[in-house]
Amino acid sequence: MLEKEVINFERTVIVGIVTQNQSEEKLNEYLDELEFLTFTAGGEVIKRFSQKMERPNPKTFVGTGKIDEINLYVKENKISTVIFDDELTPSQQKNISRIIDCKILDRTNLILDIFAQRAETSYARTQVELAQCIYLLPRLSGLWTHLERQKGGIGMRGPGETEIETDRRIVRDRISLLKDKIKTIDKQMSIQRSNRGAMVRVALVGYTNVGKSTLMNAVGKSDVFVENKLFATLDTTVRKVVIKNLPFLLSDTVGFIRKLPTQLVDSFKSTLDEVREADLLLHVVDISHPDFEDHIESVNKTLLEIKSNDKPTIMVFNKIDAYKHLTIDEDDLITERTRKHYSLDEWKQTWMSDVGEGNALFISARNKENFEEFRETVYEAVRQIHITRFPYNKFLYPDYKDAIEKEEE
Repeated sequence: MLEKEVINFERTVIVGIVTQNQSEEKLNEYLDELEFLTFTAGGEVIKRFSQKMERPNPKTFVGTGKIDEINLYVKENKISTVIFDDELTPSQQKNISRIIDCKILDRTNLILDIFAQRAETSYARTQVELAQCIYLLPRLSGLWTHLERQKGGIGMRGPGETEIETDRRIVRDRISLLKDKIKTIDKQMSIQRSNRGAMVRVALVGYTNVGKSTLMNAVGKSDVFVENKLFATLDTTVRKVVIKNLPFLLSDTVGFIRKLPTQLVDSFKSTLDEVREADLLLHVVDISHPDFEDHIESVNKTLLEIKSNDKPTIMVFNKIDAYKHLTIDEDDLITERTRKHYSLDEWKQTWMSDVGEGNALFISARNKENFEEFRETVYEAVRQIHITRFPYNKFLYPDYKDAIEKEEE
């Protein structure tokens, strides 16, 4: 009889604040996501702490009373890690570490740590290490003594795990070396992309954990790693796909997330080049997630940052098999009907109807529901791009001889 694998999760607490720019409802959404990030990194959230403030405390992020409350809870419940929902300044992190004797992380550090776990290739590991070094550089003074107390676990992977580098010059030299290494690999990857010829390129984009890799496997008959965790896919996968004898390249890219660290956007430049150089984007959305509209906005914001927001795009609303909506009793005259009560058909009549005919699809990649419609729509979109590139292709343009004659006239 096989024994079950025992996973020792780190006991953690998470902290967030309600401000003028962030309502309590929005904070709960962010903390839900932070809890999922913590689970992905190998932690178990024991308790959440929140506080209403006009703005973050410049010294300790939350108020002194709340920080003492967190400190007492940490001592009494053997908590090993405290994770803050927003990025802490170096001085905040230093001040909090003086009060609370355990690992102090923020959202950015947590995401970087997950990327460090997920990086499989040498290139991905180099990109993650660069992002980590850029993040850690201004935090060196207070962080290394902290690392001496507790090593390993969430937030401790990568630079500083095997050797404590207290000299800023060494870290700066390391950053310079990593940037040069990435430039060399970028050139190699650019040559690889140019060697793919004139084939139409389609890129899957979307929020993390929306089912891009599952869709990639279903369409491309490939075997991309799939897991119900955030950032399961970190390295870009490119596959040749053929629909109705029409070949094109399909790439599965790293997922986006709200409050995406700028260090990652910068260091993952070449990975995002797959999106920049794509002819068509398939924006995959997890419609079963209650915050999917916020996810769409976050992805569009990142596409704008990398100057890819004007590309032809098909919205693919995935996981319709998991979609659930709240129902209201006909006799209930008190409950206000909101978007949480919309059925799929009602959603289709909202702004989704303005996306454009054929540019909004509702599928289940896992169950291949409405998959033929998906394949047909993608085929037509790729075909139009192909015809523009090769106007006289006899397989895609049956009347190409007539077209040549008309052009000659």
